[in-house]
Amino acid sequence: MNPKQVLMLTGFILFITTFPLTILAEDNQENDIYEQRMALFKKTEALTQIPWYYFAAIDNYERNITNSDEPEKVISIEFAEEIWYGLGNAAKASENEIIQQFGGIGKDGNGDGKAQIKNEEDILYSMGMVIQEYGMNEDDIKIALWEHYKRDLTVQTIMNTSKVFKKFGHVHLTNRAFPVDTDYNYSYRNTWGDRRGFGGLRIHEGTDIFASYGVPVQSTTYGVVEMMGWNLYGGWRIGIRDIYNIYHYYAHMNGYSDDLKVGQVVEPGDVIGSVGSTGYGPPGTSGKFPPHLHYGMYKDNGYSEFSFDPYPYLKKWERMSN
Repeated sequence: MNPKQVLMLTGFILFITTFPLTILAEDNQENDIYEQRMALFKKTEALTQIPWYYFAAIDNYERNITNSDEPEKVISIEFAEEIWYGLGNAAKASENEIIQQFGGIGKDGNGDGKAQIKNEEDILYSMGMVIQEYGMNEDDIKIALWEHYKRDLTVQTIMNTSKVFKKFGHVHLTNRAFPVDTDYNYSYRNTWGDRRGFGGLRIHEGTDIFASYGVPVQSTTYGVVEMMGWNLYGGWRIGIRDIYNIYHYYAHMNGYSDDLKVGQVVEPGDVIGSVGSTGYGPPGTSGKFPPHLHYGMYKDNGYSEFSFDPYPYLKKWERMSN
């Protein structure tokens, strides 16, 4: 074996021995951050008597309205400085007594006598104290969230996410499923942004997955059923709000699973209904186009909700399902 071949073989051996270790290290790092979060949520629950899943849902909501290019933090809840320190606290003094004098909401959560705006324990404890001002039951927490965020959709998303975390008992929920059972024949292409004419000129806000009548339709993600019923355009449709501030829209369905209802927690792979061709008319209209599932995704950024192309995600989830 010549020196060049030896060098190539050495490089290959180095690659195959270090590559799995790199993946393992990344997986361990991801697991570590979820474990740190859970430990902080549980500690704050012990301090405030507010169930941990509310803190987890608030944190998850704020994480998913920030720029994804920013480094991921253990805790993503943020407070405006004037709210944290209090109006008039120009020096941003973090001592408990000073913040209290200026009417700030910052609280000491780790026992060091200071309320630091970047400290995870202080942030979570302060959020707990904000909630406690309104009470401890579910309706009180909804009011507290509305007073803090001043936005109905934000409150709804946080409460939905808290239900998911409560049911599954943790926050590391990363499984996904393709929206149509892949054991059946189906086809699709990228149709997001195509022109549609029914009801006036508009763009197609989703991907059409063509399959036969009755093919099972599945939840792609963890979430809560937010909407069911007839829609002029979508026929029998379902809307599911997931834990990443995304609304998943399933339309033109033939019908729903018998036990499905609004407010129900679902997970990837749960059958929610079947493929049909309903829509483009009053309730019961069907057959105006070939049977297919219209699947759309809408992102909430904390200010507005907007459609985005689901096709790349469908390709990824399809690979995961096979």
